[in-house]
Formats: sequence, structure tokens, C-alpha cells
Amino acid sequence: MNGTAAGMQTAGRRGGSGGAVRDGACAHADRALQCVPGLATKPSSSRPRPSTQPTSHTRYALTPAGTDALAHGSPEARAYAAIPAEGGLPVDALAAALGGDAALAGLARQTVLAARWAKLEKTGGDVGGGAPPQQLLVRAVTPEAAVDAVADDLKMLAGTAGDPASLPGPAIQRLVKRKLAKLETWKTYALSPGPAFALERTKMEPDLTAELVASGAWRTAQFKPLNFDALGTLPPHGALHPLLKVRSAFRRIFTSMGFEEMDTNAWVESSFWNFDALFQPQQHPARDAHDTFFLAEPATTPLSTIPPSYAAAVRAVHERGGHGSAGYDAPWKVAEAEKNLLRTHTTAVSSRMLYRLATHGFRPARLFSIDRVFRNEAIDRTHLAEFHQVEGLVCGPGLTLGDLIGTLTAFFRRLGLGNLRFKPAYNPYTEPSMEIMAYSEEKGDWLEIGNSGMFRPEMLKPMGLPDGVSVIAWGLSLERPTMILYGIDNIRDLFGHRVSLGMVRRGPVCRLGL
Repeated sequence: MNGTAAGMQTAGRRGGSGGAVRDGACAHADRALQCVPGLATKPSSSRPRPSTQPTSHTRYALTPAGTDALAHGSPEARAYAAIPAEGGLPVDALAAALGGDAALAGLARQTVLAARWAKLEKTGGDVGGGAPPQQLLVRAVTPEAAVDAVADDLKMLAGTAGDPASLPGPAIQRLVKRKLAKLETWKTYALSPGPAFALERTKMEPDLTAELVASGAWRTAQFKPLNFDALGTLPPHGALHPLLKVRSAFRRIFTSMGFEEMDTNAWVESSFWNFDALFQPQQHPARDAHDTFFLAEPATTPLSTIPPSYAAAVRAVHERGGHGSAGYDAPWKVAEAEKNLLRTHTTAVSSRMLYRLATHGFRPARLFSIDRVFRNEAIDRTHLAEFHQVEGLVCGPGLTLGDLIGTLTAFFRRLGLGNLRFKPAYNPYTEPSMEIMAYSEEKGDWLEIGNSGMFRPEMLKPMGLPDGVSVIAWGLSLERPTMILYGIDNIRDLFGHRVSLGMVRRGPVCRLGL
């Protein structure tokens, strides 16, 4: 390979934009090679390449009209030669004199008059109005004065291969203006051996490996430079399920309001804590096998595990009433209270915590829980046999329904639901009770989002809570707000075996409470 610039010129595509097209394509190819995902090595440094030195070139080339004028003379010179020395040439006969080319005749007439080599005269015509007068082209200068400078300029330009320096600027511009010449540009590249040039390609190592270190080959190996501008490959990683993201957001909201989380790890409860302690009658439909999952083994928890005084107080309020209540006036069965079940609500955890507060030195408290509950329901797009319940309660002296509404307003405002309504409802263990309605901007409608109320005295007094102490509480599902936030229409696509792992990985961050 010749190392001199003169011996290694390669012409690019000629034309006004040919060089730019070629340079752009090369740059695009280099960028494409460098955008491979992963910590790539720079391709331009991994193999020997020649050095290139581009050079721009320009020249003026004759157009087809210019080539014709070079061979036969300029249009004005040809028109002048066609006019007789004596008399004149009828204008209509000029095209025939120039070979029948009407376009050339029109251009020749225009240019010969503009050069003042000829003039127009009217002749002929009868006085009586017979034949019309004719226009004649008559020579206005001598042959010596009619010098064809255009043909001379074209000869000079053609003899120097279109060198722009061969003619004065005004002369070249006249040729270009008359479309007898045009500017051409192109690039050539001078190639020479680069700094890493070699006759044989050497394999460069992309990384320092254990094999290179063990063999000692790293001492003589050539390593590719790392391209730190390349895109990195996303490593395999886990992802939080949308329910976990929303649960974390609820936890953050509760703790920011001063709430403590209750221990909810006992999915199996006895009917006593799940129903009886909440003043829910043993004849209530919710305690039927069609609505509750009862355990076959172990089927019961002995009532002896409950402090006798508390169990007796609960029995008394169910059968005979008290604390302003007539009770249910029905026998209370120990066997029914001992049945084990999968808890139907996290309020069973709340009843245990309230009893602990009453027996271990009462103090005002704000408590919450978020965990799984189970109900024997038909599965459809909005219901599952297991789901998650969010529950909050405030225990303290003198609490009223106004405190409950104020707490709910502050809580749901942090969820982005500032427009609330409350509707009277019924719960066995709260009085008064309210359904919580919120206006959804996305749905354009009012949605039921939870239940709330004040725990009844029939539930609190048997526990031994001091006089004047009230408990306000509310609960909602975790799945409903998650489905709204993540645009999921079917609850089975959110929780269960039909959940798409792709949906879990692509799920955005939950921004509740931020």
C-alpha cells in the first residue's frame, strides 16, 4: 500500500451535496456501532484504520448549451453571421437560417439586439394597404467589431478543465447566468497508514480475565479501551407487586399521622375474637359456613384460653344486654365461640389490641393494620375469596363522630381524595356507622371506598376500658384503590395465579402520600 497522499486519493460522489452525504453516512455508521447495549468497547480503536485527509474540489463544467456554443459560436454570433452584409434578414427567416430551431432563433434575436450588433428596420408594404410591412434584422456594426467573446471564454474554460482561476469572476458569472456553465463540487480523500496500522489484524482483548492473569498473557496483550458513553444492559432484578407498593404508601400515611401498626400475623382466629368480642350475634348470617371458612383441624380453640371474667362479660352482654343495651336475648353457646376460622376481617386484631390496652394500663392510642382476610364469596371480576383489608382506629377519651369525620378527611386527603361524603350504614359492632363515599375525577362519579363508625359500648365495656373512652375506626380494601391507581379492571389480574409478571415489572412507583 502506497503511503503517500497522492497515491491514495479516492473520489467521492460528485455534485453539490455529495460530500456531505458521504460524510454523514460514515458518521452515522460510527454512532450505530457505539450504541450497542452493554459496556462496549469503541470500535474505532479496536482495529487498525488508515488516516483520511479530505480535500474539497470545485470546477466549472460546460452545460449542453455551452458545449453547443463552443462548437458553433454563441447565439448572437450565429445570428449576426446569418444577416447579409447588404440589406437585411427578415425576422421570420432567422429560424430557417439557424437550422429550423425556433427556440435558438428567439434567443439569438434577443442576444444580437442586446449586444447592439444588429437593429430592426421596417420595410415593404403597399400604400394601398395590400402587403403588410416587414421587420428586417440589419447589421449595426462591422464584422471586425462583432467579436464573439462568449465563444472565446468557453474555449478558455474548456482548455483549463474548468479551472475557476482561468477566467475573471465577472466572465464566469456571465456564463453561469446564461446557463452555459455550472459549478461542480466533490471531495477526494488522501489515505495514509494510521498510528495503529499493521499488515495483520491483532485481536484485542475486551477485558482482563482470570485466564489472562493465570497465563501471564496480560503482560503482552492489547486491551480495547472501554466506551463509558455506551448504554448499559439492565441487570436482572426483582420488582414489587402493585399491592406491596400501595401497602407501603398506606403505611407511610398512617405513620405520618402518628399511628402504630398492630401485629397481624395470625390468619387463624377463634370465633370469639372474630365475632363474639365484637358484639356480633351468634345467629348472624356472616357466621354461616356459606360466608366463612371454618377449620377442620384444629377445629376449635378452648374458651379456657380467654380470661374467664372477660368471657363471662361477653356472654352476659350477648344474652341479657347492659350498658344501655338489651342484648340479643338469645342463648350464647360456648361451642360456637370456640370454632376456629380464617379471619374474616382485621377487626379481630383490633379487638385483641383494645383488650390489651384495657388490661395493661390504658393509654390513648392510634393503631392500624394492613393484612389478608378471607371470606367464602363467589369469585368474579370484583370479588375474591381472599383479599387485603386496611383498618385504622383511634382510642381516647371524649371522641365523637366529628372526630371520626375529621380524621377520615385528613387521612383520605393524603390519598388524593379530598371530596368526601358520608352515608348512614349498619354494622353489628359500630353505632353510629357510616359508609365513606369519595368523588373520583378519573371515573367522574362517587365511589364507595370504605366503612367507618364508633365501636359500641357493648363491645368496649366488657373489655374493661375506662368510662368516657370512645373508639373511632374505619376500614377499606387494599385492592380497590390499587386497581384504580394502576388501571386494572379485573381483580384476578391483580391478585392470584393470573397475575402477569410483566405487569409487575412495568408497574410505576406508587405516589400516594408523596
